[in-house]
Amino acid sequence: MLNQSAPIDLVFQALADPTRRLMVERLSRGQASVSELAEPFDMSLPAIVQHLRVLEASGLVRTEKAGRVRTCRIESDALSLAERWINERRASWERRLDRLGAFLALEPAEPPPAKTHATVPTRKKRPRRPS
Repeated sequence: MLNQSAPIDLVFQALADPTRRLMVERLSRGQASVSELAEPFDMSLPAIVQHLRVLEASGLVRTEKAGRVRTCRIESDALSLAERWINERRASWERRLDRLGAFLALEPAEPPPAKTHATVPTRKKRPRRPS
């Protein structure tokens, strides 16, 4: 099902998991083997490989096998895609908030309502119905 989504969806789906976010964070400091990536986690190697498959499907990580060692590295293009998407949303909201601020600056300030000591209206009693 992941393969049917748009690229940005795959990136955010991959980053939704805290284990995968930590893997991406580790790989942002440099490439690592699968066993090096697995070290800080209390999970099986097959579980780590499943997480890596999701990261590869999203385009965030690329793995290469040399002999018996599989090395992983970050793919900055996929991260750039997510960054661009977030920045576009941020810019859009900043423009909206700027327009709102300008609109509110043009509005005359309303004086606070004057305090009055009005009496509380009393309810009229209804006549009782005869039983």
